[in-house]
Amino acid sequence: MPVRVLIVDDSAFFRRRLTEILSLDPLIQVVGNASNGREAVDQVLALQPDVVTMDVAMPIMDGISAVREIMHRRPTPIFMFSSVTTGGAKATLDSLEAGAMDFMPKRFEDISSDREQVFNELRQRVVILGTRGVRTFRKPLAPLPCAPPQWSPTRPRRTLRLVMIGSSTGGPVALQEILTRLPKAFPLPILLIQHMPGTFTSAFAARLNQICQIEVREAEDGDLLTKGVALLAPGGKQMILDDRGIRVLIRESEPGLSYKPCVDLAFSSAAKALPGQVLALVLTGMGADGREGARALKQGGSTVWAQNEATCVVYGMPMAVVEAGLADQVLPISDLGPALVAGV
Repeated sequence: MPVRVLIVDDSAFFRRRLTEILSLDPLIQVVGNASNGREAVDQVLALQPDVVTMDVAMPIMDGISAVREIMHRRPTPIFMFSSVTTGGAKATLDSLEAGAMDFMPKRFEDISSDREQVFNELRQRVVILGTRGVRTFRKPLAPLPCAPPQWSPTRPRRTLRLVMIGSSTGGPVALQEILTRLPKAFPLPILLIQHMPGTFTSAFAARLNQICQIEVREAEDGDLLTKGVALLAPGGKQMILDDRGIRVLIRESEPGLSYKPCVDLAFSSAAKALPGQVLALVLTGMGADGREGARALKQGGSTVWAQNEATCVVYGMPMAVVEAGLADQVLPISDLGPALVAGV
């Protein structure tokens, strides 16, 4: 059966355009539309769609409020569309925290100049969300009462110099869950590679910095790796390690790379600079970005963990690592933060 989609936007033109784009996929059926959040809630209850596409800024009831009510009354996978302004980025992050599962800028050209590639990706993401169903996760503020899992590195702990985390769809909430578990005195630097447009990464880093004990900021070219500091790769660019493994380099993306930033590229640079000294985590996300980088890390003696299927919004990137036999541990998202604390 096709994935049944409800389109919510106050612009009739955008509703029609999105209907045209999605309807080109035989696996998608647009079953209704709404022009504001209140209509969206009513339509979700009446039509029971598999996926809702949701605008952020709307009259009567905004998208964030609608997400909260839908997730309370009839949890449904929600795909957000927003502007690329700073306010739009913050609102999108609020909607993800409220329960939305994925997002995309409304101006498709802000993602790629190849519109057909963007449309194909959009349709694929909608189908996956509709097939996968709701995967909600709420960040507990207190540490888990149970003991964290045993940490089993392939190298002695004393050689560990860097933690790297790669993620995509569902990653913002997953990263928040992990990083809020880390103490201010966390003894290692952290590099974060999250698939996200460049207009969103600075707002995301600022949000993480507000709620985490460790420092989190968007990486800049030449930033030194510093204990207890997490550097987020800027969207639209590539973040790699220098040859000595002491600072990050921010570069324009080369033609042909689908992901900006790319987990494979970041992991592979660390495999060369710090062989056997990296702990890499691969979290929720579509596709297989991170698999080849994880392979390079493993060949050098480093350690790779993957998020388990049950707690992923999309079990793509972690699955690729697990099925390739590259994961030393496969853990639920709630265990990854405590495991990091126990292991370093």
